[in-house]
Amino acid sequence: MYYRQYSNIIMTYLKFSLGIFLALAASRFIPHPPNFTSLLTLSFYIPAILGLQFLPALLVSFFITDLVIGLHSITFFTYGSVVFIAFMSKYFVQNMSTRISGALLGAVAFFLITNFGVWTFGGYGYSLNGLLLSYTMGLPFFGYSLISTFIFSAIVESLIKFKFVKIYSIKNLP
Repeated sequence: MYYRQYSNIIMTYLKFSLGIFLALAASRFIPHPPNFTSLLTLSFYIPAILGLQFLPALLVSFFITDLVIGLHSITFFTYGSVVFIAFMSKYFVQNMSTRISGALLGAVAFFLITNFGVWTFGGYGYSLNGLLLSYTMGLPFFGYSLISTFIFSAIVESLIKFKFVKIYSIKNLP
C-alpha cells in the first residue's frame, strides 16, 4: 500500500519536473529577445502552485539549459535570485492580482540581485557610480524581463482560471 502511494508520488514529481524542464527549455532555446523567457515566471509560480519541493527541479532544469547556452560569472547571483523568488512566492498566492504582483516583484528582485552581481565582478568599477552604471546598463534587459514575466504570468493565470492547473495540486495526491 505505502509502496504504491510512494511510487505514485515519485512518478508525479518526475512528470511535473519534466514539464518544468520542457517549459523552461522551450522558452530559453527558441530565439527570443534578451531576458525574454519564462524563467522568472516559473521561479515564482512553480513554488506558489506546486510548493517549494519543486525548487530543486526548477534549479536542475535551469542548470541543464545553462550547460547548453553557456554558464556565466554571475551564476551564483542568478540562481540565488531564483531561490529568493521561490521563497517569496508563498506570500503572494491569495489571488490572481497578488500572484501577478508577486511575479513582477520577483522580476524586480532578479534585476536588483543580478545587476549587483555584475557590479561585484568589477565590470563597471567598484564605486557608487559603477553600481549605478551597472543598473543603468541592465535597464533594457529589465524591460524584457518585466514584459515576459507579465505575459507568461497571464498564460499561467489563464491556465488556472480555466482549471487546467490547480493550485497546490501536488498536495492533493492520493
